[in-house]
Amino acid sequence: MALTSDQEAGVIQMLAAFQSGKRIQDLPEVNGTNPFKLVTHVIDEDGESKKAALATMLPYLESQCAYGIERDKTVSSPACTRIGNMDLHRSLPIHNRMKGCLLNDDSEVVEYLPPESWLGSTRDGSRGQVMVEIPDHYRKFETSGNIQRVKISEHPLPGYHHVPKMYVSAYEASLQRTGNKLSSVVNDSADFRGCGNQSAWDGTYRSALGRPVTQISRTNFRTYARNRKAGSTEWNCMTYEAQKTLYWLFVIEYATLDSQAAYNAAKDANGYAQGGLGDGVTTWDWSSWSNFNGNHPFVPCGHTDSLGNNSGIVAYEAHNEAGDVLKTFSVPRYRGVENPFGHIWQWTDGINVRISPNTPTGDGLSKVFVCADPTKFTDSNYTGYAHVGNEARNEGYVKEIIFGEHGDIMPSVSSGAGSTTYFCDYHYTNIPTAEALRGVLFGGNAYNGAYAGFAYADSSNAPSATYASVGSRLCFIPQA
Repeated sequence: MALTSDQEAGVIQMLAAFQSGKRIQDLPEVNGTNPFKLVTHVIDEDGESKKAALATMLPYLESQCAYGIERDKTVSSPACTRIGNMDLHRSLPIHNRMKGCLLNDDSEVVEYLPPESWLGSTRDGSRGQVMVEIPDHYRKFETSGNIQRVKISEHPLPGYHHVPKMYVSAYEASLQRTGNKLSSVVNDSADFRGCGNQSAWDGTYRSALGRPVTQISRTNFRTYARNRKAGSTEWNCMTYEAQKTLYWLFVIEYATLDSQAAYNAAKDANGYAQGGLGDGVTTWDWSSWSNFNGNHPFVPCGHTDSLGNNSGIVAYEAHNEAGDVLKTFSVPRYRGVENPFGHIWQWTDGINVRISPNTPTGDGLSKVFVCADPTKFTDSNYTGYAHVGNEARNEGYVKEIIFGEHGDIMPSVSSGAGSTTYFCDYHYTNIPTAEALRGVLFGGNAYNGAYAGFAYADSSNAPSATYASVGSRLCFIPQA
């Protein structure tokens, strides 16, 4: 049977393809190594030829591409066990992509700051806010019996949640008085006077110039952050999601729940980070601090900038009017974030707690509601928020947290623990006589001592509350 001209052309094309074929060993090497971007040919269960990402063909991928920690919640030691790829615990690829930058109000990175020291950089706000970029990554929380695991990866592994890129202020927030704009700057002009804006303190031992701002409600912190760009909800005060992300990054890096473990700059024999961030600015007795400046912040913003993108501690001396040293503090820094706990409390947005009275007046529950969408942040209800679990009803050191599918760090059990056991941080709350919506403060202040830490949570205040020792941070959450 004679072939048609079209059939002949088809045969010629097949023959040419066959003759041009190459053996595997003759093919060129690929340019990339990301298994999620490499495609392979497979025969599917239906017998059809299909393409698939190479990563889906590798059952051992998680152990190669993820790193994290696990802990037995029945064991009192705060030490965690490193899991996943041990080389990633040494190289810390996600952690090492955290970097300081100047971010303008239109969300443009003007400059990435020198990694070793920021002291020579412009940090006064004229070129942008001084922020720490936390890279997007993927995270998984899992529980198997008494074992809790936290894993992170640069790749979208099965079962992992995406953690979007975010920016957290390098410093405890200050306020530009012109326009009431929440800021992250090193600026000792009157326009950025901190504390409660005490002009009478200018030029004295307790000057508020260059210090973080306090005596502001969570409601107003949110408003002042959003004053950075009218009509946008991307600028925010400190958010619960940012607090949670920083906490788990710290825990994975140091393999401990004790953020106040003694600071140790050296790696251990395996090349892993060890220790913690030390006491922090937490060791001043209330009376002395009150006599000094009424329990307002006193450490100037940017005091640890000599450390650049790194972690560490820098000494700070508080002086009296005569110039005598009243007390010396070790100011902590975690990968560019100064005072991640202690010094002053931090208001956090995106978390509301519905605290009901004890029975029979109420249901006897403190329900924790969280929201990652800044467009839905509110101080008056729980619309758009998800109930993730219930908060402990008593004060005390934290033994268990809600954890769950998303690693929520609110305390669920706050008894049977101490300053060097379990989570090592304290929890404070109180029970109202009528149902109340409460906000959450994190970190502790200069008086809280061993209570303080990344996970020290206080749900005793309405979002309208203001205190001399309560501030916040500035965050930028890019909208998808």
